Amino acid sequence: MDADLHFREALVRHGGAEAAPDVPVLNRTAFSPRRILLYGLNYSPELTGIGKYTGEMAQWLARAGHEIRVVTAPPYYPYWKVQPGYRGWGYTREMVGGMRVYRAPLWVPKVPGGTKRVLHLASFAISSLPLLLRNILFWRPHVLWCVAPALVCAPGAALAARLCGALAWLHIQDLEIDAAFELGLLRGKAIRERSLASERALFRAFDRVSSISPHMVDKLREKGVSAGRALLFPNWVDTDAIRPMPSTNSFRRSLGIPDSAFVALYSGTMGAKQGLELMAAAARRLVGEQDIHFLFCGQGAGRQSLRAACEGLPRVHWLPLQPAERLSELLSTANVHLLPQLRDADGLVLPSKMTGMLASGRPVVATADIGTELAWWVKDCGCVVAPGDDEGFAKALLGLSQSPERCHTLGGQARQRAVERLSRDVILSNFVAAMEGAIEDKARAGYAPASLA
Repeated sequence: MDADLHFREALVRHGGAEAAPDVPVLNRTAFSPRRILLYGLNYSPELTGIGKYTGEMAQWLARAGHEIRVVTAPPYYPYWKVQPGYRGWGYTREMVGGMRVYRAPLWVPKVPGGTKRVLHLASFAISSLPLLLRNILFWRPHVLWCVAPALVCAPGAALAARLCGALAWLHIQDLEIDAAFELGLLRGKAIRERSLASERALFRAFDRVSSISPHMVDKLREKGVSAGRALLFPNWVDTDAIRPMPSTNSFRRSLGIPDSAFVALYSGTMGAKQGLELMAAAARRLVGEQDIHFLFCGQGAGRQSLRAACEGLPRVHWLPLQPAERLSELLSTANVHLLPQLRDADGLVLPSKMTGMLASGRPVVATADIGTELAWWVKDCGCVVAPGDDEGFAKALLGLSQSPERCHTLGGQARQRAVERLSRDVILSNFVAAMEGAIEDKARAGYAPASLA
């Protein structure tokens, strides 16, 4: 079957944006205002990953007329250090955009991994439970929306929703148990079997379970989530905020990069298990290409090792994470975006940074196996190279650097794909419609309290 047709059919099957392309921005009169409690480890002002998306979701829902509260942790990701102005120990409450944001303490290891990561997640799951129960018992939300990672928070969320009859919605950004074993973070057949059994039991405790790609929704169904409860809720991009801009800008000037240079940009979280070393290997292969510059922007556990791998290389530039208001300009600094990913993670995670790359109107060079979801997204928007193939990665970059017209064409197609398929307003409007349908189903089944009627 044609990959594009398969993707469209999957979107329709899972109730995604493509199923209702004409859904307007949410009209306040279309649905009743709801009390929605968002529960998760990461939230604004984190600039990348889950925190970014949950923060944008909260703001959008609040502007649409819903009453939003958030139970989360102090911002620490991807630096793995609680950020200035916040504290890791102690409970805090703040008002942000008319929303109450409750922050629970947690332990943040300096070097995450294995047992430390589990303890880190568990510390938040335990410390946040009193905040969760307080809001459930005294505020009585209509919807409790929980995001994983961290799945360790799901038992408390399911219990809390049951106590007041709220709709329990679990959103899966990463299939973290599968990924942990595939990437070698966890090991052992018996441990894996027990972990997956616990995961299936958790999924059964929620009224709806969603994920960000058709393939991941199919995985949910394989894990026992029924067709009516497994939904597609993809990540999005604000195509007004992230848009094509001139590549000759203040970033190039401040870094001393010539206007005529071909810039290959990686921007986002630098994880220890993302295969970032492939970019350093490709840079070494292209060391003689005077016009090709590499720009690495971000933070995370893998930044130090990537920097060490680039030691001695010319034309490699570094930036810290940039504020949201400068993201569009940063992404437009590139002639091409870099998106490495390990083979073992393919199908279990879909990089959230991809949405901004496409919206910026630049081609993408990604590592993925043909037939995978990431390969489909990059198809006609850039080049797909086998995971771990640094020679192929370097050749793809060199080829694009020598063909400005091809870069322009692929970048235009990337922008078009973002506008047509990743619109924030359409995706979140569809989420609200799905939420209302789920509330009605729950009420008909007799489980909803009077406040939901």
